[in-house]
Amino acid sequence: MNATRIFTFSLLVSALLAACSPSSDKPQAGGPGGGMPPPEVEVMTVAIGTATLTQDLPGRLEAWRTAQVRARVEGIVEKRLFVEGTDVREGATLFRIDARTYQAAADAARADVEAARLVVERYRPLLEIKAVSQQEYDTAQARLKQTQAALARTELDVENTRVPASISGRIGRALVTEGALVGRGEATHLATIEQINPIYVNFTQPGGEMLRLQAAVNSGKLKRSESAKVELLLEDGSSYALPGKILFSDLAVDPSTGAVGMRAEFANPKRELLPGMFVRLRFPSAVAEGAILVPQRAVQSSPQGQSVMIVTPEGKVAPQPIKTGGMAGSDFIVAEGLKGGEQLIVNGLQKVRPGATVKTVPWQSDPAKPAGAPQPDGENKKKEG
Repeated sequence: MNATRIFTFSLLVSALLAACSPSSDKPQAGGPGGGMPPPEVEVMTVAIGTATLTQDLPGRLEAWRTAQVRARVEGIVEKRLFVEGTDVREGATLFRIDARTYQAAADAARADVEAARLVVERYRPLLEIKAVSQQEYDTAQARLKQTQAALARTELDVENTRVPASISGRIGRALVTEGALVGRGEATHLATIEQINPIYVNFTQPGGEMLRLQAAVNSGKLKRSESAKVELLLEDGSSYALPGKILFSDLAVDPSTGAVGMRAEFANPKRELLPGMFVRLRFPSAVAEGAILVPQRAVQSSPQGQSVMIVTPEGKVAPQPIKTGGMAGSDFIVAEGLKGGEQLIVNGLQKVRPGATVKTVPWQSDPAKPAGAPQPDGENKKKEG
């Protein structure tokens, strides 16, 4: 009896398991018959057009105007009248020096002027009646002028005990403290004021590179760039929001460096740029026609040279060796290897190998195109359309 019950229970369990198991007739997802989809890459159509060649050169920021605040008279500093690191206006008093000695000298000089003036006034009617000679009267007038000059000098000393700001700008730290003796034997440096809006960028261009560009322009290979606007690249690689302009270039090559000194100017309304900072300056040097530009991220470098990945009409990935020339903004100018019209992989290179099949989507470039971005000709515009 017990054996019969056990046998019946086993049959029921087997039937339930058979009902719950999937049917072998239905295809199973992810089985050997299902394949992985091809990887997706972002591509751009290589275009031929006109591009502005640029150069990235190191530079250093310098204040537009700098003024050293110095003591003009000798004395003890009584008070500092500014907050370090703030903006000051031209003419504002920055330091006050003990003026008691100079004030006493001015009072004495003022008394000498009054005495000399009285002598001249007393001699004037006496000269008319010949009671004094003309020489005595002239000597009294000369004495009056001498005392007036001495008074002006002492009043200037009193004025100089209040040290003013010679320009408007941002003042740095104070180089002396209250109680310090200044002005003895030299005009003591008290503080420095700098105007940093606008601000200068001093940089150099190699003389050999300048000659090479001039030769290319003279031969007709390149055209001279008419733009004087330049771009500033900060130490972290980011681009400064406001464009600048080139002010001048030196007329001679520095024999110690073989470079030509240049200067550019940038607006600095938010005081983001500070004197002494190291930056890179990107400026237009020439214009090239029939140029092919590719983003830097699309170019791979190896001991064998530079190359890019393109997508063939069959949707396959193929390597293409290239040679790059100059720079146009943040892009490479391709000298050899591309003819225009190729589908160039820009993003997704790490996911593909030569010969692999890929799915292409258009590459969305940055909204702010670099200054050297190419301008496709009419034929390329038709291809893009």
